[in-house]
Amino acid sequence: MTKIIEGKNAVMGRLASYAAKEALKGEEIVIVNCDQVIITGKKEFIKRDLEEKRKRMGTIQKGPKISRSSDKIVKRAIRGMLPNYRQGRGRVAWKKIKCYIGVPKKFQETKKISFVRDKKVKSIQVKELRKLQNKEEK
Repeated sequence: MTKIIEGKNAVMGRLASYAAKEALKGEEIVIVNCDQVIITGKKEFIKRDLEEKRKRMGTIQKGPKISRSSDKIVKRAIRGMLPNYRQGRGRVAWKKIKCYIGVPKKFQETKKISFVRDKKVKSIQVKELRKLQNKEEK
């Protein structure tokens, strides 16, 4: 059975831990609206941490390579919560997780699980991180 998770206004850590646990149980996980997932904390600290990670990259062949697309940022957070995404049950769970920007046509009419935050906290959306990175390049 496929579980479809709504990413709009969901805290990334809670969303990632839930998705990782369900994938380890054997469920197919689909996360839609990954660009609207929220990372809690001060905007300048989140931005600075991401810049430091991107600058730490070695040569062209070596990593770690931090992606700029919001669906890959969310998927990387989920990957960090899996036991070993390269082999064994972690790899099987990793293959069961799909992330999308927006909602694909085949998932528009289905029921979605939502993780809406209750309180107002300092936060930034993943799509804003992408905008910040694009402004620095220009």
